[in-house]
Amino acid sequence: MKIIVIGSGGREHAIAKTLLQSPQVQHVVCIPGNGGTARLKRCENLPLKIDQIDQFQAIADYAKTHAIDLIIVGPEAPLALGITDALQSHNLTVFGPTQAGAQIESSKAWAKALMSEASIPTAISAVFTEEIAARAYLQSQGAPIVIKADGLASGKGVTVAITLEEAEAAIAEAFAGKFGLAGQKVVIEEYLTGQEASILALTDGETIRPLISAQDHKRIGEGDTGPNTGGMGAYAPAPLVTPELSDRINQEILLPTIATLKKWGISYRGVLYAGLMITPEGDPKAIEFNCRFGDPEIQAILPLLETPLETLLLATAQGKLAQQEITWKPGACACVVAASDGYPGSFEKGFPITGIEVAEAQGAIVFEAGTSLNDNRPVTSGGRVLGVTAVGATHDLAFDKAYQAIASIYFQGLYTRRDIGHRVRQKQSQ
Repeated sequence: MKIIVIGSGGREHAIAKTLLQSPQVQHVVCIPGNGGTARLKRCENLPLKIDQIDQFQAIADYAKTHAIDLIIVGPEAPLALGITDALQSHNLTVFGPTQAGAQIESSKAWAKALMSEASIPTAISAVFTEEIAARAYLQSQGAPIVIKADGLASGKGVTVAITLEEAEAAIAEAFAGKFGLAGQKVVIEEYLTGQEASILALTDGETIRPLISAQDHKRIGEGDTGPNTGGMGAYAPAPLVTPELSDRINQEILLPTIATLKKWGISYRGVLYAGLMITPEGDPKAIEFNCRFGDPEIQAILPLLETPLETLLLATAQGKLAQQEITWKPGACACVVAASDGYPGSFEKGFPITGIEVAEAQGAIVFEAGTSLNDNRPVTSGGRVLGVTAVGATHDLAFDKAYQAIASIYFQGLYTRRDIGHRVRQKQSQ
């Protein structure tokens, strides 16, 4: 098989690296890829734009000319722009929902309407297009409360406000244009308590196959404090999600979502990512849906996958998922992000990265996210630079290996949280 992977982050490096472990995969092309994908054997980067609709034709032309068997779309932005629709119009096989289906992530208000239609348990919410009305509603509800920019904001458009002052500031920032058009509509939600869990499922619009559960850490600071990021680390499986709870999630959230999408005339093929809150009473509630693999959750999931990834994704894209079962390796997987100093705010780029080979010689897997090449050597080019990942018989052993590997890596301003996985670890890194 010859496969294209759309995207340039740690998620796409993880997908490409996993695909290339299979003897069935002849070649992978990453568009545009990063410093990590550029150095993979049987893999190449193609510098085309994926966030501009007028560039989709060039991707289609390349895929047809090179007889590409499958195109996997990693990030949410091109899905929201309709890249799947554009490529499918050329009879290309694409893993990823159409623009209509991608609204489940690109508009939180649309997703809440779908949840209501499907009777999915979720937080009480209201949608606002005017700042004055949003502020009035806030005063009537009080704090703590959750403020969300309606559109795509790279994982940074959600504010869990503990005080009214924080909530007011979040509303003001959204309507002032901090998130561009994404913030011109705001969703205000009830504050839910409990533990978060991520369920990533494959679906071809008829059949749904959940992957193993994961938990991630969105906040920049230790103790889950500070601003939200794209994710500072993750682990799988999440012990919180028991087999009994997994069944409930499937019956109460995943299946009704697919049924409602189908009712609305949307054939959804790709990833359905349910971000959940598990209440203190043990009930699952949907916080959000995403239309793609979570990053860094997928970096903690793929190393445990036994079934060939390309087989699952091709079956999903072709509407043949019912013929597939998913098998998993035993153990646990931990992913810890090494970020640039200053992230999720401003940060410098271009610092040389050393120690990746040493870390991998210790048994870790280093997924590159914000990297590029300078004289064929990796340098920093993003906020989240690396996802240092390890598999172990237990969560403790996996995290021990991941943190030991991080100690071998260096770039100027490297920042990592030392408490990733604190809920499942018996001991903390020092």
